[in-house]
Amino acid sequence: MYQRLFVFIFGVCVLVLLSGCGEVEQRDEGQEVEVLPLVDVYTVKSETVPLVRKLPGRMSAFNVAEVRPQVNGIVLKRKFDEGSFVVEGQELYEIDDDVYQAHYNKAVANLNGLKRILQRAEKLRESLTVTEQEYEDALYSLEKAQAELELARLNLNYCKVKAPLAGKIGRSTITVGALVTNGQAQELAVIQQTDPIYVDLNPAVPQILQTQYAHKSNEDLFPFWQGAAVTLTLEDGTQYPLSGKIKFLDNRVQENTGTVLLRAEIPNPDGALLPGMFVRAAVNEGSRRNGKLIPQQSLFRDAKGTPYVWVVGKDNIVEKRIVQVERTLGNTWLVDAGIEEGDRVVVEGTQFIEQNVKVNPQEATNLIRVIESE
Repeated sequence: MYQRLFVFIFGVCVLVLLSGCGEVEQRDEGQEVEVLPLVDVYTVKSETVPLVRKLPGRMSAFNVAEVRPQVNGIVLKRKFDEGSFVVEGQELYEIDDDVYQAHYNKAVANLNGLKRILQRAEKLRESLTVTEQEYEDALYSLEKAQAELELARLNLNYCKVKAPLAGKIGRSTITVGALVTNGQAQELAVIQQTDPIYVDLNPAVPQILQTQYAHKSNEDLFPFWQGAAVTLTLEDGTQYPLSGKIKFLDNRVQENTGTVLLRAEIPNPDGALLPGMFVRAAVNEGSRRNGKLIPQQSLFRDAKGTPYVWVVGKDNIVEKRIVQVERTLGNTWLVDAGIEEGDRVVVEGTQFIEQNVKVNPQEATNLIRVIESE
């Protein structure tokens, strides 16, 4: 029983396949009629195609300041709230200044004494009681004391650690009572200016070259580094409401990745974008005039990787056409050469055709074209 059922099903499948390939002839009133393969085609149109390059990116601060002490001493006070916004010149830490105050007072006293010595030397110089050499030595000592006083004043001021720029300050890495030293490796805190903020992108070298070549042949396109507009999509899929512009393209290729740093500047008035955040950036490259798009399923590649399509030509004869494609745009290919406006490209039924086969074409009705750049 099962063997008969299997033979019956196998026979039905063979008949269906043969009828789809047009190899079975049907008889109608004694005449043989050839059944042509039915294929769905897409008629190529020339249109203006907006080009947007999508690249992963990472946010980085506009300015970063690592706050470090410039004198040695014990931290007496921390005068900011962690995570708050600070202004330039705002006092952040207070370091014990007793020793530096004493050095300053000593320098003041030394300078005042040398001023009196110089005054006496000037009077005695007129009466030739003091030699010219002694007078110059007194003048040099006074100038040296002035420099020492200035140094003492600076060290005394450095006991009040101030913000070098305005921005959002992070956590404090030290506590009150800690000993800090001039030039230490560990920063006291980090201030980041985040309005505006940078997004660092890393396009691959082929993408850079592709944009350069396209720009040379189409003035409506512009390279990455000429102020292209940039919009961001956050990690949760939401669209960031403000757009920015490309600021510069780096002048070297990163050897370990084969990419080039591309930096854009984005307004960030509400602080929604944080340094280190990953985003998806869309870089507007302009538009391609007379662009030709074909559905992705219509493109094939041979054993050598050469792209080609099946085109229904005159008398509904199919021909294999070699094409040049630039990039994918959503579920379409942007074609550079090989097809013209009005060409009918096969999108469904390619398994039933080959070179110079006559087909029965019909316009595809189930295509939903999504043009979205890579």
